[in-house]
Amino acid sequence: MKTNRAVWFGFSCIGIVVAMIAFLTPWGSLTSAHIGLLMLALIVVAIMLGFPTAFTLMGMGVLFTFLSYSMQGDGFSPRAVRQTLDLMVQRTYATMTNESLISIPLFVFMGYLVERANLIEKLFRSMHLALARLPGALAVATLVTCAIFATATGIVGAVVTLMGLLAMPTMLKAGYSIGLTSGSITAGGCLGILIPPSVMLIVYGATTGVSVVQLYAGALFPGIMLAGLYVVYVIVLSALRPDLAPPLAAAERLIPLPDDAARVARAHPGNAMAGLLGALFRPRPAATAASRPFLWTYLAVALAPLALFALVMGTVHKMVTTPAAVYEVPEELRLGSGTDAPYPASLGEPGGLAEPPGLAKPAGAMQAAPQPGELAEPPGAGTLAEPPAALAGPPGAASPSLAPVMGSPRAATPGGAAAPSKDAPSGDSPRLPAPNGYWIGFAICAVIVAVFYLLLNWQRLLIFRLLMESFFPLAILIGAVLGSITFGLATPSEAAAMGALGGALLALAYRRLKLPMLKESVYLTAKTTAMVCWLFVGSSIFSAAFALLGGQALVESWVLSLGLSKLEFLVLAQVIIFLLGWPLEWTEIIVIFMPIFVPLLAAFGIDPLFFGLLVALNLQTAFLSPPVAMSAFYLKGVAPRHVTLNQIFLGMMPFMGIQIVAILLLYAFPGIGLWLPKLLYD
Repeated sequence: MKTNRAVWFGFSCIGIVVAMIAFLTPWGSLTSAHIGLLMLALIVVAIMLGFPTAFTLMGMGVLFTFLSYSMQGDGFSPRAVRQTLDLMVQRTYATMTNESLISIPLFVFMGYLVERANLIEKLFRSMHLALARLPGALAVATLVTCAIFATATGIVGAVVTLMGLLAMPTMLKAGYSIGLTSGSITAGGCLGILIPPSVMLIVYGATTGVSVVQLYAGALFPGIMLAGLYVVYVIVLSALRPDLAPPLAAAERLIPLPDDAARVARAHPGNAMAGLLGALFRPRPAATAASRPFLWTYLAVALAPLALFALVMGTVHKMVTTPAAVYEVPEELRLGSGTDAPYPASLGEPGGLAEPPGLAKPAGAMQAAPQPGELAEPPGAGTLAEPPAALAGPPGAASPSLAPVMGSPRAATPGGAAAPSKDAPSGDSPRLPAPNGYWIGFAICAVIVAVFYLLLNWQRLLIFRLLMESFFPLAILIGAVLGSITFGLATPSEAAAMGALGGALLALAYRRLKLPMLKESVYLTAKTTAMVCWLFVGSSIFSAAFALLGGQALVESWVLSLGLSKLEFLVLAQVIIFLLGWPLEWTEIIVIFMPIFVPLLAAFGIDPLFFGLLVALNLQTAFLSPPVAMSAFYLKGVAPRHVTLNQIFLGMMPFMGIQIVAILLLYAFPGIGLWLPKLLYD
């Protein structure tokens, strides 16, 4: 019965679209632009009926392109067929040569490798123990685990399915409500399409021409903001309604210590750092059986935050205190030096290159042009002079007078010796004083590290070791990929290749890199990449047909005739995208409707990067809004039998409201998304 309701809801949406086509189309005065809009409506109906999106776009595009060429020419003719096939080949070739698409298979391959490295179970357990004292600890741990794992993989279905198998039984057994459980899993799993490295951002950038690098930098903080809003909502709801998320018992917050650790803990109770140092350098009889390798291993784990603090602060200190390199340029080579000579005067003096006499002329005089048919030969005395002896030096030595031109930081002296520039940094130059902001950050980080060591007991040390085994490898992988992209060290394609290698190394480190797993990952990567690329081909052909029919021009003229302000246009566009997220997936919304919206942005003075960030936040609804809420169906496939689809849908609704709040915050404070791209690239 519930499935029938969903089916009837879908048919109702199709009926509304068909009714709008029937009543709003001017059948008496039909133009080619109206046919383009009719094609757009038919595409939506066909996709909602279940036809494959890519081939529906291609088929409709080819059919209506042929119709457009036929209307412009002599009707159904071989020429119209040839033009249609030429357009299809050109658009396909242009899509396949798009360099932005190279990174898609590499990021997808990285995601499948990380998914199969069996990290998510350890990650969830360590997060659950680390956050056990918070209200709604299991839901918060689920959201954090989903955000981290979704960022590393970017595969929504895999994250929702794995967390449904792992976290949902645990949360339901602990007494959590079905709505909060399902909403946390589905909303957290969808974060992978927003937080970079995200395939959705690559698709948007390739479709609209926006830089993928800037999209990655811009989407980082909005993604973190959205995840933070989810966590805040869960904590507040759990604190106000403990019946929806009962607190964990004290026994569930403890994990048994290994034998060696328990023996040392009994001999040196209290602070784990002091206990480790005491067991190593002042051993007690009760702890003599503990092996020293065990103690050194745990000491290395305990010292990791201090080592990270020293490394980061030392690197930052070196960066902020290094003086800028300023190269001294001779006065005669500086722009606007005031000389009227065509060449610097020093080039004709001893120690420089002599100017050909035949080219010399008084200031302001014009050189006489040669007679027609006659080539002016430079006089014999005007040949290029041999460099003077002052330039001579050891064989292979560079000319001192050319050193400033070659970019050396040392200026040439008349005697031929190179003297260091007073502005150029050298080994003996003093370093700049560190700014106050550095010392403020240093003090804050030092306090955090000190508090960590003061509160470090044996239980927390064991939990921290679990985090190092599960969280930190993923954090290093994500940080390396995103850092190399945002700081310009690598292109998205190169960073994706590095991420794929990192995923393989992670799987190898956890002993999961085997031939069957590798074959399955390659197969799934090829399948996903083929789907995305065919979507691009279909979208390109469809967009060309839509433009040929005049549909784009009609939409632009209609929107501009409304006299909307910038805010009104943004609200209209986001409402349309939000409503489209109910029947369509994000891929269909981007490849079909973004080429319609983006040409309108210039008329309203909207930055395409900022619009893309709003769209990226808005497209989260495509995975959380029925009837095509794919994350709900992923979760339903692995949920217990008593969990219904309607309960999952109801649990997702509050998180959809949080997405709307995030969109409003991003519009009210654009710096959330634009500050980092401006800092790095402007």
